[in-house]
Amino acid sequence: MGEFVILMVACGIVTWVPRVLPFIFSKKMAFPETFTVFLSYLPLCILAALLVQNLLVFREGQWPLLKIKETLACLPALAVGYYTKDLMKIVVTGIITMALIRLVFP
Repeated sequence: MGEFVILMVACGIVTWVPRVLPFIFSKKMAFPETFTVFLSYLPLCILAALLVQNLLVFREGQWPLLKIKETLACLPALAVGYYTKDLMKIVVTGIITMALIRLVFP
């Protein structure tokens, strides 16, 4: 039991350190303006990559296929995001829309 607790604490530290230390160090550093502008685009790029990955099915030797249910659920979420710019409303809209789609088209 003691080894398990030590293992869980060690896993937590290994997960936490690479995610938190860069923020601690970057607050004390001054970056050039061009680098700061570059970093401002990263969240958008990451979210776009996650969106494409979840809307398409990739198979070797074939063109990507569109996931119809996920795409239909994405449309209202994108509309809510465009008008509200509120992440919580976007997530809730996507979850509710996907639940309704799965209820109607099992």
